[in-house]
Amino acid sequence: MTAVSSGKRAGDRQKRGFRPVLLVLAVGITLCVVAWGYLVYAAIDFGSAARHDDEPSAWWFLAIAAVGAVACLFLGFMLVARFARALGLTSAPAPKPRRDPSVPKGGKRAAR
Repeated sequence: MTAVSSGKRAGDRQKRGFRPVLLVLAVGITLCVVAWGYLVYAAIDFGSAARHDDEPSAWWFLAIAAVGAVACLFLGFMLVARFARALGLTSAPAPKPRRDPSVPKGGKRAAR
């Protein structure tokens, strides 16, 4: 008896297996979110200390914690985008079309 390979979904199936890249991305996303949460909490704490205790150094720590939180959130979003690309949920943007060498460079105004 032979295998039947006709119909709508008769094409080759993608192999499903362990992909270490997905694990690394998932761990990276988790670490970024945890670091972001901690830095937001620290920024709130430093802001409270700066306002109530009138400590000038607390303002610097607040600024550093806020910038670090922004950086962690940005990195986390970038890792989520790579994770979605690795899963196949998104695709790469279409490449820009190449310039036709026979067309003069610069357009109509440069051709005058």
